[in-house]
Order: sequence, then C-alpha cells, then structure tokens
Amino acid sequence: MKLLTIKRILGLAVLLLISISCASDLDFEQVNTLKLEPVVVTNLAYFDAKASQFVVNGAERNVIFDASTIQIFDGSFFRQRLKKVELFFELQNTINRAYSLNVLFLDNDNQPLHALNLAIPSYTGTENKTTKTDIFEGVQLDLLKRTTNITFEIVMRPGGALTDSSLGSLKLRSSVTAYLVVE
Repeated sequence: MKLLTIKRILGLAVLLLISISCASDLDFEQVNTLKLEPVVVTNLAYFDAKASQFVVNGAERNVIFDASTIQIFDGSFFRQRLKKVELFFELQNTINRAYSLNVLFLDNDNQPLHALNLAIPSYTGTENKTTKTDIFEGVQLDLLKRTTNITFEIVMRPGGALTDSSLGSLKLRSSVTAYLVVE
C-alpha cells in the first residue's frame, strides 16, 4: 500500500513539473544570419623517389618531373566560398645528395601563376626534414583559383656519385587546408 502511494505522489510530481515548464518562441529568422566556416584538409601530392631512380643505365638522371591536373577550382560553389588556402610540404631526404624541389602552378594555357622552390640538404646520418607552408589569401588566392596544373620537378644538386645500388630515398608529403565561408 505504501508503494502505491509513493508511486502516485511521484506521478503527480512529474505531471506538475511538466505542466509548469516553459518554452520560448522560436525565431526562424536566425537561418538568414547563419554563417558556416568549414575547414577542409586533404592530400595534395605524395612521392617516394628511391636513390636508384636517379640512375638510368648507369648514368645519373639530374631531373625527375611529374605533372598533375587539379580540378578543385572547377566548381563555382567552391571557388566563390574559398577565403584562404594553406599548402604544406614536408620533404625527407635519406640520400647522401642535396636536391631542390620546384613546384609550379600553371593555368589552362600552361602559363606560370606561382612558383615554390625548396632546397633539400643532403642526408648526413640524422633526421633530415624540410618543411614549408605557403599561404594564399587575397590576390595570391585569386591566382591559385586559376590553377589547373601543378608540376613537381626534383633537381639533383652536385655531389657524390649515385649508382643503381645507392641507398636512401626522397619523400614528399603535402596537404591542402582550405578555409571556406558559407553564408
């Protein structure tokens, strides 16, 4: 009997709390002032060039070249809402030879819009990482939006001879961080 009374009292208390709760009016106009600022991070390029790739038929090959087509700026949604871009490059050299990396941003007519040059010191037995962040805002961002091709050129600097059995590699990791504003 006591249990039934306690259940009734609790039930009445819950009913009373529900009936006196308050609610405010909803403001659907807030959707007109909504501003989203998403950040998108993605890979740009990656390679792992072995020391032996710089030797062809016993002769050193001074330049390795790669070009890639990018289509991220094709859509007007992305192009109109893009406010800032950061390109991050990390190179790790374990070859006893210095290199330079030339990154060239080209338009539809293969005209250069922007260039990035990185000096990569030779490997000396300790960790050898080179990093660079390139930030695009304002006029620089407008140039980047016109980019349709990116070329990567690795140039070997003078130094000790490489052979087919030379050890080590040159690794590139790069990413794009895009800052958008959606209103």
